[in-house]
Amino acid sequence: MTTLLLILGGFIVVFIGLGLLSQKGEAPGLIDGKLKEPGSKPNVVCSEEGVQSERYVAPLNASLDEVATVIEELGGTITSRSKTYLSATFMSRLFKFVDDVELRQDGSICHIRSASRVGHSDMSANKKRVEHIRRILQSEDAAET
Repeated sequence: MTTLLLILGGFIVVFIGLGLLSQKGEAPGLIDGKLKEPGSKPNVVCSEEGVQSERYVAPLNASLDEVATVIEELGGTITSRSKTYLSATFMSRLFKFVDDVELRQDGSICHIRSASRVGHSDMSANKKRVEHIRRILQSEDAAET
C-alpha cells in the first residue's frame, strides 16, 4: 500500500511539473505562411494540407472574428492576433496543462491547429476541442438562417 501511494505521489508531482512547464511556452506561429506541421505525437490536430490523416481536421467555415468569439466563450485566452492569424490558449483544470489553438484565415475559411505543449497523448482533447468549436459555429450559422 505504501509503495502504491509513493508511486501515485510521484506521478502527481510529475504531472504538476509538466503543467508548470507547459505554461512557459508559446504557440509556434506561422511557418512559411502556414500553421506548423503536427509532427509524430498524437496530441495535435491540424487542417493544413498534407497532414497525416489521423491528425487531420477539416478547416472551419468561419472568419477569425467568429472563431475568436467562440474560443473566448469556451474559456480560451487570445494571446496574439493579426488580420490573418490568431493564437489562443486553453488551460486544463486539474494539472494546468496549456494547449495552443492557432488559426490562419485563408479566404472564407480558417485553418486550425490545436496542440498540447507537453506530453505525448492528450486523449483526443485537441480534436474534441476543434470539433466543439465547429459544432458551435455550425449551430450559430443555423440560427441565423
